[in-house]
Amino acid sequence: MTLDPLLREPSRLISRRYAPVMQNLPYTLAKLSYLQPTHERPLQYAYQPPPGTPWESCPFDERDMRIADARQLTTRTTVHREGFELWHAPTALSDFSDRDSIVQRYYPEVVELACAATGARRGYVFDHLIRQREGDRRRLNFGRSAQGQVAAANGRIHNDYTEASGRRRLGLVLEAVGEHACSVGRYSIVNVWRSIRHPVLDTPLAVCDARSLSATDLIEAEVRYPRRHGEIYLAIHSSRHRWFYFSAMHRDEALVFKQYDAQLGGVARYTPHAAFDHPDAPDGWPARESIEARCLVIYE
Repeated sequence: MTLDPLLREPSRLISRRYAPVMQNLPYTLAKLSYLQPTHERPLQYAYQPPPGTPWESCPFDERDMRIADARQLTTRTTVHREGFELWHAPTALSDFSDRDSIVQRYYPEVVELACAATGARRGYVFDHLIRQREGDRRRLNFGRSAQGQVAAANGRIHNDYTEASGRRRLGLVLEAVGEHACSVGRYSIVNVWRSIRHPVLDTPLAVCDARSLSATDLIEAEVRYPRRHGEIYLAIHSSRHRWFYFSAMHRDEALVFKQYDAQLGGVARYTPHAAFDHPDAPDGWPARESIEARCLVIYE
C-alpha cells in the first residue's frame, strides 16, 4: 500500500462562540438525521428488539443541510484539526468477502495508514464492518443488517465512541494483546472508511468539522447488540455545524477520521458522521459498498 506524505499543521483551540467560515465551495443540499432534543437516554437496537419494543426510543429530526465537497478546499484537512482527511491508499486486497483475508491482509494496511495519519507509534485494528446500501433505496436508518445480510448504510448522525466507551475500548484492546492500559499515555480511536467496489456516487459519507462542534451537541446513547451493550454519541442540530464529503470516492482512497482522542484540548476529539442520499446520483448507479475499520492508535 502506498501512502501520500502527511501534511502537518499546528492545531488551535476554537471558542464556542465562533465557527470556521465555510469557503464558497460546491455543495449539495441533502437530509441529515439529527436526534431531537430529549431528556431521556436514547436507546438503539442493532438487532430485532423484544415484541412491542421500538427499534429506537427517541425521535429524529431530518434537516436539509449543506454538505460541501471537501475536494474543493484550498487547504488539506487533517485528522487532528478538522477531524478527518482523505488519503490515496491503494489496498492489496481485491476481495472483501472473506473475513480471514480482511484480518490477515487488510488490518496491517489499516494500522499503517492510521499511524501515518495520526503520527502514532503503533496501532491495533479491533473490528471492521462491511456496509451496502439497499437496492430499493429505502429511507436511511441506523444501518441495521437484515438476517444473514450485510449491514446497511447508517443515516443517523453519530460518533462511535463517547468519553466513557473510548476509555473502555483501550482496556479491551490491550487486554486482548496482553498489555495494560495503565501504561498508556495519549491514544486515539480512528475509523478508516473506503469503497470496496464502485466509486461512491449514491450514498456518500458526510463528516462534521470537529471545530464546529460543541460538547453540548453530543448526547450519550446506548446501543444494544445480541451479546453486549455499547455507548455512542448522537448529535442534536446546531447552525454552527459544518459538513463535508469527498465526492466520488473510489477504492484506492481511504477516509481517516477521529472517533476519540484521550487528549482533552487542542485537537479534534470526535467526528460525527452519517451516510446521506446524494440527490444528484445517476439513475441505475450501483449501490454503495464500503468497509469501515476501527483502529486504536497509541502515541507514546
